[in-house]
Amino acid sequence: MIVGIGVDLVDVPRFEEHLARTPRLLLRLFGPAERLLKPRSLAARYAAKEALIKALGGSDGVHWTDIEVASEPSGRPVFALRGETARTVAARGITALHLSMSHDAGLATAYVIAEAGTQTPPGDTA
Repeated sequence: MIVGIGVDLVDVPRFEEHLARTPRLLLRLFGPAERLLKPRSLAARYAAKEALIKALGGSDGVHWTDIEVASEPSGRPVFALRGETARTVAARGITALHLSMSHDAGLATAYVIAEAGTQTPPGDTA
C-alpha cells in the first residue's frame, strides 16, 4: 500500500552557486561516495532526499547524511539508509522505497513512493 509520495525539482545552476558559496553544504548534505559526483548528479540526489522527506510526511527523525543515493548494478537508483533515518523509516512501517531521478536542461528532479506491506524493510545498510 502506498503511504507517501514525494517529488522535488532543483535548478542545477542555482544549486551549484549555493555549493560554491557554502562549501560545507557538501559535507552536511552528502555521504562520502556522493561527494565525488558532478553537480548535476548531486542536484538530483538532493532532490531525491527532499522527495524522500516529503514522502515520509516530514523530517522528524531524518538526517541528511543518513540518506545516501546509490545505484544497483543495473544503474537503478536506490536509497541506502543508515542510523536514525533507517530506524525512523522502519518505525513508520515503510517496507519499500521507490526512487526515480532525472536531470536535463539545467533541472534535476526526483520522485519517491513510500510503500508499506510485507516486503523486507529498507534497513540499515551500514
